[in-house]
Amino acid sequence: MTEPRAIIAVTGGNRGIGAAIVSRLLQRGHTVALLSREGRVPVGQDLLPAAHGRLFAYACDITAAGSARQAFARIAADGFRLAGLVNNAGIHMEGPSDSFTSADFDMVLLTNASGTFATCREAFPHLAVDGGLIINIGSFFDRLGVKGNAAYCASKAAIGAITRCLAVEWAAQGIRVLDVAPGPIETDLNRAALKEGGLGRYLAKRNPTGGAGQPEHVARLVGSLFDADSAFLTGETIYIDGGQGIAH
Repeated sequence: MTEPRAIIAVTGGNRGIGAAIVSRLLQRGHTVALLSREGRVPVGQDLLPAAHGRLFAYACDITAAGSARQAFARIAADGFRLAGLVNNAGIHMEGPSDSFTSADFDMVLLTNASGTFATCREAFPHLAVDGGLIINIGSFFDRLGVKGNAAYCASKAAIGAITRCLAVEWAAQGIRVLDVAPGPIETDLNRAALKEGGLGRYLAKRNPTGGAGQPEHVARLVGSLFDADSAFLTGETIYIDGGQGIAH
C-alpha cells in the first residue's frame, strides 16, 4: 500500500502573502495544496517553476459552512496526508466606527476569525493522525488602537486567542499552533498607496527598518517554522513588523 504524501494546505494562497508562502514552501521541497475560492492556480503567478508536480489547487471558501471540510476530504481522497495548514485568507475593511455597519463588522469577523477557527476545526481530524503544524496569519494590529479599524483589529486579536486555545487543547494530538503577525506588507492591494500617496513616506519614518515589508519576508518565516525542529514552540504570536509595533 502506497504511503500518503505529506501536504501543507494554504488558504488564500492565490495572491499576495499567501502566494509568497506557497512559493516558499515549494522552494523548500514541500507539497502544497493551494486553497482558494477559485480552486485553481492563478494565471501569471510565479509558482509553477518551483512546483515540479508538488502544487495542487482546491476550491475552498472559508466563509461557507462545510467548504473547508469538503476541501480536506478531497485532499485525503487524492492520496495526501495533511501535515500542516496556513490560515492566510482574510479581508480588511475600515471606516469610522460611528458609521461602520454591523453587517461589515460581522463580515470581517466571519472571514478573519470565524473562518480561521472553522478551517482549523476541519483540519483537526486529519492533522491528529500524525500531528502537524497550523500557522494562522494574524497582524500586529492585534495589539494596537487604530482609527477606523475596530473590526479588523478585533478579528486579528481573536486569531491570537484562537491560536493560544487550540495550541493548549490539541497539544496531546501532536498539533502545534502558531500566530504569525505581520506589520505593514506591500502587496498588490496597497502598492499604489505606498508608491504614490503619503503612506509610503509615513512608514519610512515610522518603521525602524525603513518602511513596509515584502510578502517574501513573511513567507521565509513561515517556511522556516515548518522546517525547524521546534516541538516545544506552540501557542505563540510571532510579530514580523520591522519593529514598528514596539517603536515609540
